[in-house]
Amino acid sequence: MLTVRDLDGLRAAVAAFRADGATIALVPTMGALHAGHMALVEAARRPGTKVIASIFVNPRQFGPNEDLARYPRREAADARLLAEGGCDLLWLPPVEVMYPAGFATNVGVTGVSDGFDGAARPGHFDGVATVVTKLFNQTGADIAYFGEKDFQQLAVIHRVVADLDMAIEIVGVPTQRDDDGLALSSRNIYLDDEQRAKAVALPRALGVAARAVGRGDDVETALAEARATLIAAGFAIDYVALADAETLAESPAADRPRRLLAAARMGATRLIDNVAIEPIG
Repeated sequence: MLTVRDLDGLRAAVAAFRADGATIALVPTMGALHAGHMALVEAARRPGTKVIASIFVNPRQFGPNEDLARYPRREAADARLLAEGGCDLLWLPPVEVMYPAGFATNVGVTGVSDGFDGAARPGHFDGVATVVTKLFNQTGADIAYFGEKDFQQLAVIHRVVADLDMAIEIVGVPTQRDDDGLALSSRNIYLDDEQRAKAVALPRALGVAARAVGRGDDVETALAEARATLIAAGFAIDYVALADAETLAESPAADRPRRLLAAARMGATRLIDNVAIEPIG
């Protein structure tokens, strides 16, 4: 696996891949890799494809009171995982390469970014959209893979690609979970043993609510019961809501695909999750 930290080196490597007729697949990450990230790499590994994974802890998607300084950074361990997982190139730009002096451009998305995490974390999705646009341009990727755990992020990226006529395919990969159902996340490392045991209430509450909504039960009752379950487990809730799976509009029609979305804090650790609900009728 090649490891590259400068744009000239990246472009030279991509040109060599192209000269061999390869398709370029990108797996963007912020590092602290786990099995969820490696599922993206596995999905990207196809015949005739070269897989580029990026690691960049993007300061533009962290708010002033968020965990940028303590976000886990494990460069050497991450590089070993990627090499063992069949990644062809690790793109590891420093901040000054990604955002050089004088950088003044922002990519913003409205609509799908407005509620949920967009409301709870002002500016977050502008930071995501900007860095992802840069990564697409830097790597020239044909296809990029993102986890469905960050479902609103995935919707934002789809919107950017559609609106800016980008010639790249976006693939969402199902959420990877621990044996007890908790969605894998780099931030799970912040949970102590007691918090980790309580955190499983999040996927369980969403599962119960999703089954109720899916069979046609009252939506507000199902959401209220999920919120009560999370509060009883010790969570502080940012949101628990039902949205259209494409537009992320609330109060979605039952004959369209929907997503049950949640964000809640266990101690100082913010966890997100979502569950798909198939159309009724």
